Amino acid sequence: MKFGKFVVKNRIPILIVSLLLLIPSFLGMAKTRVNYDMLTYLPKDMETVKGQDILLEDFGKGAFSLIVVEDMNQKEVTELAQKLRKVEHVDTVLWFDEIADDIPVEMLPDKIYEAFNSDNSTMMAVFFDSSTSADVTMDAIREIRRVCESKCYVSGMSALVTDLKDMCEKEEPVYVGMAVLFAVIAMVIFLDGWLVPFVFLASIGVAIIINLGTNYFLGEISYITKALSAVLQLAVTMDYSIFLWNSYNEECKTVSDKKEAMATAIKKTLTSVIGSSVTTIAGFIALVFMSFTLGADLGIVMAKGVLIGVIGCVTLLPALILCLDKPLQKTRHKALLPRMDKVSNFIVKYFPAFLVIFAALVVPALAGYRNTNAEVYYDMGQCLPETMDVVIANHKVSDNYGIASTHILLVDVDVPEKTKREMIKEMEKVDGVSNILGLESLVGSKISVDILPDSVKEKVESGRYEMMLINSEYTVASDAVNEQVGAINEILKKYDEGGMLIGEAPCMKDMIETTDRDFRVVNIVSIAAIFVIIALVEKSITLPFILISVIEFAIFINLGIPHYLGQSLPFIAPICISTIQLGATVDYAILMTTRYKSERNFGKTKKEAVSVALSTSIPSIIVSGMGLFAATFGVAIYSNIDIIQSMCMLMARGAVISMLSVILILPALLMVCDGLVRKTTLGMKGCN
Repeated sequence: MKFGKFVVKNRIPILIVSLLLLIPSFLGMAKTRVNYDMLTYLPKDMETVKGQDILLEDFGKGAFSLIVVEDMNQKEVTELAQKLRKVEHVDTVLWFDEIADDIPVEMLPDKIYEAFNSDNSTMMAVFFDSSTSADVTMDAIREIRRVCESKCYVSGMSALVTDLKDMCEKEEPVYVGMAVLFAVIAMVIFLDGWLVPFVFLASIGVAIIINLGTNYFLGEISYITKALSAVLQLAVTMDYSIFLWNSYNEECKTVSDKKEAMATAIKKTLTSVIGSSVTTIAGFIALVFMSFTLGADLGIVMAKGVLIGVIGCVTLLPALILCLDKPLQKTRHKALLPRMDKVSNFIVKYFPAFLVIFAALVVPALAGYRNTNAEVYYDMGQCLPETMDVVIANHKVSDNYGIASTHILLVDVDVPEKTKREMIKEMEKVDGVSNILGLESLVGSKISVDILPDSVKEKVESGRYEMMLINSEYTVASDAVNEQVGAINEILKKYDEGGMLIGEAPCMKDMIETTDRDFRVVNIVSIAAIFVIIALVEKSITLPFILISVIEFAIFINLGIPHYLGQSLPFIAPICISTIQLGATVDYAILMTTRYKSERNFGKTKKEAVSVALSTSIPSIIVSGMGLFAATFGVAIYSNIDIIQSMCMLMARGAVISMLSVILILPALLMVCDGLVRKTTLGMKGCN
C-alpha cells in the first residue's frame, strides 16, 4: 500500500521522468546495431567459427560472393572487374582472365575455364576484407550492384544479409503500425471505454521504447528480436494494464477518494501480476540456455521488456489514469462481452465430452508436433521472396554453373604438394562436388605449383594455410550437403588433422546439430522453471502438472498443424514458440485455478467452484488471448519474410488455441482431479 500511495502522490514527477527517459531511449535505439547474420550466433569455440576468424586474420578475407555476369564480352568483363576492385572493402576479384594474366593459358586445365565460363555468362569470385554481415560489407554489396547496374547477379550470404536488412527496415514500421492498429481494435471491442485503449498504448509504448533503448548496452540485437520484441511486449504486457484498470474501477465503487482507490488498485495489481509476469519472464529466460546465442538475444530483450512493462503498469499507467480520469470515465461504455454464467455451466455440465476431445486429440497433436520439429528448414534463403535479388542470383549460379553452395578449405602449407593432390583427387569423388579450385588445380598433374608466380600464390596462401574453394551441387542446409560436408571433413582430417572446412554449408551443419540440442534443453528448462513457479504460487504439487499439461497440449496442436498442412517452418520458430507460448499463456490457467481454489476454500462444491472460476475468468482470458492474437496476426499476414511471418502466425494461432484449451479442457481436468488437488495443495485439505 505504501508503494501505491507513493505513486499516487508523485504522479506528475513520474510522468515527467517517463517523458525524459524517452530521450536517451531514442538515442539508444538509433545506436543499437542490428545483426542480420544467423551464423554469428554459433558458439565461438566451433571449428567453423574459428576458421572464419583465421580466414580474416591470415588472408585478410572475410565475406565471399560469386558474381554472374551475362551477355558481356571479354573486354567488358575485364573493365567491370577493374571497377569491382576499386569498390571499398573488396579484397580480391578472381576469374579466368585474371588467372590467365599470370599463367600461360596453355598451362591451365580445361576445367578451370569451365569453372568460370558458361555459354553466355562469366562468373567471378569476389572476396571482401570484412566479415559476412559487417555494415561495410553490405555497403560494398550495394556498391557492386550499382557499378554493375543490371548486368550482373550477386549471390552468397553477404548479399542475402544485405537484402534481408533492406526488407526488414522497410517492413518494421508497418509491423508496429499493424500491431498497434489491431490491438486498438481488440481493446475497443473487449474493453469498457473508448479512450482506455489509447491510454494503455501510451503507457505500453513508453515501456517498449525504453526497452528498445536499453538494448544499446547489449551491443547489438538480431533482426528477429527487433522485429518481434515490440509486438510481443505490447501483447504480453497488455494484460497487466487491463488488470489495473479493472481493479481501479472496482475500488472506485467502494471508495469515494480516487487516489485511495488507485493506491489500493496498484497494490492488488502488483500482487497479481508478479506471479503472472514471473512465469512469462521465466519462459523468455529459458531461451538464454541455448548455446545458439540468438535465443539469449531474444530471451534477454523480451524478459527485460516484460519487467519494464510491469514497472510501467504500476507507475506510469496509474499516473496517466488519474490525470485523465474525467475523460476516461465520460467515455466509458457497457462491456460488449456478455456474462459467461450460461457458458460456464454448459462446459462444467458436459465436462466428460471435453475430456474425450482432449484424449482424442493428444496423440495426433503430439505426432504432428514431433514431425514439424523434424521438418524445419535452416536455409535463410528460403525465408525471402523469389523476386529478391539474391534469390535470383543464387538461381543463376546454380543453373549456369551447377553450384548451389561453396565451401572453403584451409590446408596447412607444410602439407606436401603430392599429399594435397591425393586429397583433392579423393574429395572430387565425393557426391555432389562440382570442382575444387586451388593452386594444385591451376597446373597439370605433372607440373609443380612452384612454377606459379608469387602474384598467384599470395592470393590463396598465408603463412600458415593454403585456401581452396570447393563448389558443390547441393544447396545449403540440405541433407545431401550435410553428408557431403561430413565426407569432405573426414578426408581432410586424414591428410591434414589441423585443416579446416568452413563456409556457409559447414556452419549450417553445425547450426543444425547445435539447435537440435538447444530445443531439448530449452523445453526442459522452461517447463521446469514454470513448474516450480506455479508450485510456489499455488502451493501445490499436482496443479503445476495439470496447468502445464493443458498449455503443452495447446503447444502440441499449434506446432503440429504445420505438419498436417504440409508446411515447413524456419528452424528457430518451434524452439522459440514452444517457450513463448508456454510463458505467455500459462497465465490464463493460473488465473482460473487461483479463483477455483478461492471458491473451494469458501466451501463451495467442486462443480460450483469450477463454474464460478470459469465464468469470472473467461472475459479476462478472451481479452488477453485476443490481444496477443491481434498484435501478431496482422504482422503474420503482411510480412514477406517467412521467419517473421511464421513466428507471428504461430503466436497468433497459439494464443487462440491456448485460450480455448484453458476454457474448455482445464475445467474438465479440475473436475476430475479435484480430490487429488485438495490433498496435494497446501491450505485445501479441509475443503469438503
